[in-house]
Amino acid sequence: MHVMALSEATAEMVDLVGGKAAGLGELIRRGERVPEGFCVTAEAHRLGVIPEAEIVAAYERLGAGPVAVRSSATAEDLPEASFAGQQDTVLNVTGTSDLIAAIRKCWDSLHTVRATAYRDARQIDHQAVRMAVVVQRMVAPSVAGVLFTANPVTGRRDEMAVDAAPGLGTTVVDGAVTVDHYVLDGVTRADGGCLTSAHLAELRATGERLQGHFGCPQDVEWAFDGDGVLWLLQSRPITSLFPLPPETGKPLPRVYLEFGHVQGMLQPVTPMGMSTLQSHIAAMLASLGVRVEIVDIGGRLYGDLTELARSRSSRKRLVKLLAVDFGPRAQAVMQHVLADPRFAPTKGSTERGAAPGAASLRTAGRAVVGIVRALARPDAARIRMFRAIEEMKVGSAAPADLRTAADRLRFLQARGSENGADAIMWPIVTGMLAAALPASLLKGVASPDEIHTVLGGMPHNVTIEMNLALWRLAQGAGEHRQLLLDTPPDELAARYLRGTLPDVGMDGFLDAYGHRGVAEVDLGVPRWAEDPAPVFAAIANYLRVTDPQQGPDRRFQRAAAAAEAALEELIRRARRRRPLRGTIAGFLLRRARSLAGLREAGKFAGLYPLRETRRQLLLIGADLHGAGLLEQPDDIMFLTLDEVHAAVHRSIDHRVTVAARRAVHRRESRRRAVPVALLSDGTDVETVLPAAPALDGTIVGVGASAGRVTGPARVVHDPATAHIEPGEILVAATTDPGWTPLFLTASALITETGAVMAHGPTVAREYGIPAVICVPDATRTISTGQLVTVDGGAGTVTVH
Repeated sequence: MHVMALSEATAEMVDLVGGKAAGLGELIRRGERVPEGFCVTAEAHRLGVIPEAEIVAAYERLGAGPVAVRSSATAEDLPEASFAGQQDTVLNVTGTSDLIAAIRKCWDSLHTVRATAYRDARQIDHQAVRMAVVVQRMVAPSVAGVLFTANPVTGRRDEMAVDAAPGLGTTVVDGAVTVDHYVLDGVTRADGGCLTSAHLAELRATGERLQGHFGCPQDVEWAFDGDGVLWLLQSRPITSLFPLPPETGKPLPRVYLEFGHVQGMLQPVTPMGMSTLQSHIAAMLASLGVRVEIVDIGGRLYGDLTELARSRSSRKRLVKLLAVDFGPRAQAVMQHVLADPRFAPTKGSTERGAAPGAASLRTAGRAVVGIVRALARPDAARIRMFRAIEEMKVGSAAPADLRTAADRLRFLQARGSENGADAIMWPIVTGMLAAALPASLLKGVASPDEIHTVLGGMPHNVTIEMNLALWRLAQGAGEHRQLLLDTPPDELAARYLRGTLPDVGMDGFLDAYGHRGVAEVDLGVPRWAEDPAPVFAAIANYLRVTDPQQGPDRRFQRAAAAAEAALEELIRRARRRRPLRGTIAGFLLRRARSLAGLREAGKFAGLYPLRETRRQLLLIGADLHGAGLLEQPDDIMFLTLDEVHAAVHRSIDHRVTVAARRAVHRRESRRRAVPVALLSDGTDVETVLPAAPALDGTIVGVGASAGRVTGPARVVHDPATAHIEPGEILVAATTDPGWTPLFLTASALITETGAVMAHGPTVAREYGIPAVICVPDATRTISTGQLVTVDGGAGTVTVH
């Protein structure tokens, strides 16, 4: 079939008529007013011949007057990709020869640079996409525009947004004119601009109707003709909205804070990883006397802080508590939330969010004992910690007698919390407190730069030790240097796993650190031992460092020496000006240098049981794959343990479920911006904060590591394939320990999220490179190759 009436198109025909025609056909069947028309199908495009006779006949049936000719690609107007404006539309086409030329123009627009780049960014196969074309009778509009049934800027689902202008709607979507903008929130509005109150009321009612039919927020193109009749020209899903928080049945509104960036994760978590992390994070917070429900929103980890915000006791310290791990962006949104009357404390809310009294007292008692012991004898606390980590490593191994999938599943379900939590937790907490408290004690005596310098070159950091071990491996490459430099990392990894790569020392490195990786707290993500390609990419970056003084060992030594010198000077000055505070601050900073480097050790320890859990799950996945219940073994990471139990014991086939979840995961993986905080109505809280004053060419963030460097930017989304030349400035949305090998060749760090004491800034300080964090939209406003200046003291990034 090469030409068909629009009224015959259905949602199931996307592969034949494309997304736009399918959507219009659905509107017609729902009784909406849509200009009459026909579709030249994708089958005609596949054959490459325009069916002129069929087109002319269909055109004449329309009355042969002016028509609109619009692209309708098979990967267009879909829930995961709108392709808005990526392919061509030709208006006011009259006559058969112009109509045929317009259809050809739409076909050709499938291969424009912008459409190709859009498909590349969304990993859509170019060869699989075909172009159908919609031909509709032209509407002569008096006013036209676009209706969003959810606010596309703030994300609020109870607001609609309308942009309108006199004349054709293309002037609105093309940005060619100044439009009238309306936000519809259910309040009756007086006439103003090019739309009347009656127009707005009809658009709102239409939007509610369409959203109810399609089941998701819609982006609707519309036009009122000269008689005031509303015509619908298109309705497609809004693809940019971040998913809504789940329904809870609890009092609204609710506020959710994004937790993943604390671990350097903005990518979506696999379902198996999510189920594990939700319980682990909730248990960890409970051990600190805080109850927070961890929820899955868009595959990301969000904590429901509503009860803490409404608690009279908790809200007083909530913003301060967010400083250590969550950083200034989270603090700013929470300050806004606490000022919102809807989150004011209510009667009986005093203890919400706090653990029961007895449990709180026990936690407080353990905390006091653990912190005092660590402060009194930091070396002994450190020895106890690493002994506990070694015990966790040994104890996490599965018994040798596990033979069947049922055996392995029983082992996983029987695992409890790991022993030695106090020996690991309290030295870390002590170190973080010792590093955080002096800033307030030394206000007016020491600058943030000076304190950052004191916290540089910190010993006992397992991530730093890992990076230095990798540096030593690179330095020992010898005759294999060119092989490691010139061969793609994926190929080196494949050769290593096959056993055909010369011995470069990788066995020893992976024995110690193979349980690590990027986004390593997600069970569904391969470890370096499974896929060492990121390690080989880092080695190649190290081999490009030719100046011995820029080696990480020398940089770390310089940072440590500078820290010790700055500490002595700062203590002398503080004691002169404020004897008591200076003495306390000096004590804490010395303890910070003994203990703050341990911050990474807790996570490092927890990765041992995660590694074993993943190994056992993959073995179960292999059995399920062999039984025809999964397409591939690692599909098990897109199930929950309960679903795995059903597959193992009742032979439930989960292949359809896995395919759907993988599709959602791929779609969410392409999302570059993740809200720091969400309200239950979908509001991205940062979008409603007052805008910061703009400075020419300067972006304001938060200084996290002192120093000032100018160099070319390198925007990195995936550290596994990153090529960073010495002196380049690393720009990333966020970082975790798996990213830190890149710091050894970077001259500075810029991130969109983070906290001063988070992984990235900590490692940056220890290597003595400047870092500015919480730079809004850094990976989009800065391009690779641009010359930028990073001022870690002022917290600014200047784009030259």
